Amino acid sequence: MSLRTSIECVLFDLDGTLVDTAPDFVLVVNRLLAEHDKLPIDTELVYQTVSDGARALVKLAFDITEEHESFAELSQRLLGLYYEQLQDTQALLYPGMGDLLSKLDDAEIGWGIVTNKPQKYSTVLLEKLNLLSRCKSLVCPEHVVNRKPHPEPILLACQQLGCSTERTVYIGDHIRDIQAAKNADVIAIAAAYGYLATDAKAEEWYADFILHSADQTESLLNLLKFA
Repeated sequence: MSLRTSIECVLFDLDGTLVDTAPDFVLVVNRLLAEHDKLPIDTELVYQTVSDGARALVKLAFDITEEHESFAELSQRLLGLYYEQLQDTQALLYPGMGDLLSKLDDAEIGWGIVTNKPQKYSTVLLEKLNLLSRCKSLVCPEHVVNRKPHPEPILLACQQLGCSTERTVYIGDHIRDIQAAKNADVIAIAAAYGYLATDAKAEEWYADFILHSADQTESLLNLLKFA
């Protein structure tokens, strides 16, 4: 069944929203720990931290602060291991997302990705998932002056896709995603199925809508109809 929405543009956060990338991070964090003769970390802890980036994962895994003498070296090594892992990525689209992207393409509804993940890693990941050529807008930190929660990345994506903010949705699994969407005056949808920290409550982010599973996204979009 085709989409029946008035939405003109769908923007996604990448990690924890469109793609489940945590399996790669679990592998590389544990490889880094093994290099330092340390035991593997609890997988669930990685899932709860991955949205905050590589630096947060190093802090978690090694129980150190950014002031520690080894922090910069460990962070760079983790990123190096992650880039290597992307060549044989275990990341997958969340359930229902592949079908949704196909329906967006069929309906000629523009879709893009707005992420705080650096371009170097984002492009390789999307290429491996056969999404890079289909994604009409990919906004990474290198493309803007201000990262999310600033509205600039979302507004740039809207500009690239030629869409009005009034009929654009942005879906993300972190409070900064919802703040960015609100600041850009687009419809804010919280991906509560994503990589939420233990103390995070999507209900407290003031999103316009909340998704508790990725496969609810199409049904929600079909509810969004305008006169």
